[in-house]
Amino acid sequence: MINFADRLNAAIQEKNNPTVLGLDPHLEYLPDDLKVGAAASAEVPQSSALALTLFNQRLIDALYDLIPAVKLQAACYEQYGPGGLDAMRWTIDYARSKGLIVIVDGKRNDIGSTAAAYARAYLGTSSQIDGSRQSAFPADALTVNGYPGHDGVAPFAETCRSEGKGIFILVRTSNPSAGDLQDLRLEDGRRVYEAMADLVSSWGREHIGQCGYSSVGAVVGATWPQQAIRLRQRMPNAWILIPGYGAQGGTADDAVCAFGPDNSGGLVNASRSLMLAWQRQAMDHDLFDLAARREALDMRQALRTALDRRRVSPV
Repeated sequence: MINFADRLNAAIQEKNNPTVLGLDPHLEYLPDDLKVGAAASAEVPQSSALALTLFNQRLIDALYDLIPAVKLQAACYEQYGPGGLDAMRWTIDYARSKGLIVIVDGKRNDIGSTAAAYARAYLGTSSQIDGSRQSAFPADALTVNGYPGHDGVAPFAETCRSEGKGIFILVRTSNPSAGDLQDLRLEDGRRVYEAMADLVSSWGREHIGQCGYSSVGAVVGATWPQQAIRLRQRMPNAWILIPGYGAQGGTADDAVCAFGPDNSGGLVNASRSLMLAWQRQAMDHDLFDLAARREALDMRQALRTALDRRRVSPV
C-alpha cells in the first residue's frame, strides 16, 4: 500500500504547487443561470444538489491541471440533506477521476468504536448485507479532532496504514477565538495547542513515508504565523494543512511559516478566495471558473515567491 504522505508529496511536486482548492459551496455563491438550469432539470431538493455538482465540476475543470488537491467542507453539503451528500460523493469521485487528492474536512472523532465507523465512512469501506464492502465517501484524507485522545485517533491512524490514507488533526485552528481553549497553559508550561502538537508528532512516527513526512498530519491556520513556526519545530515530520489563506486574512508569507526547513510539508487551502474570485476581479458572476483560475495562478506565484524569500532568509 502506497503511503499517503508519499502520494501527497508526489502530487505537489508534479504541480509544483502546494495549493488546495476548498470546495465549500453555498447556493448563494452559485451563478443564477446555473441555479435556473438545475431547477429546470430536477425536482427540489435534487436541483440544489445538481447545482452544487455543476458548480464544483466547473471549478475542478478550471483548476485540476494547476493544483494537487481539493478539500470539501462536509457541513456545506450536509446542510442540503441527502441531495447535498450525493453532491459531496459525486464531487469526490469526479475530483479523483481528474487525478486530484481529495480531503474531506469533517473534523470527525468520538469514542473508539464511533471513530472507527467514521474512519470506515471516509477512509475505508463498510461491510454490506450481501457481504460486499462499499466506501461511502472515498476520500484520500480526513480532518480529525484529536481532543478525545489516543483511543479516538487510533482507528483513523490504523485505517491510514491499511488503506494508504491520511488524516490532519486539529492543532491550531484559524478562527479568531481559537485561543479561548488552545492558548490555555498546562501545569508543565505548555499551551494546549503545543501539547496537541506533541501528541500529533508522537502518533505520526509510525506513519512516516519515504518523503520524510507522516500520513498523520496537522491543521495549523495561516492566521497564526508565529505559532506556526514553533509548531513546525514540534512536528518536524507532519504534513500541515494550512487554512486561513485569503478571505480569512492569511498571506502567503504567513502560510509558509508552517512549512518544513526543506520548504515542503505544507498544504495551503483557499476556499472563498478561489470560489468567489470573480468578485475581487470585478468579473461577471458566470465567469467564476475563469476568475478562480486567474486567482489560483496568482496564489501559486505568491506562494513560490514567499518560499523563495524563505530560502534566502530561513524562518
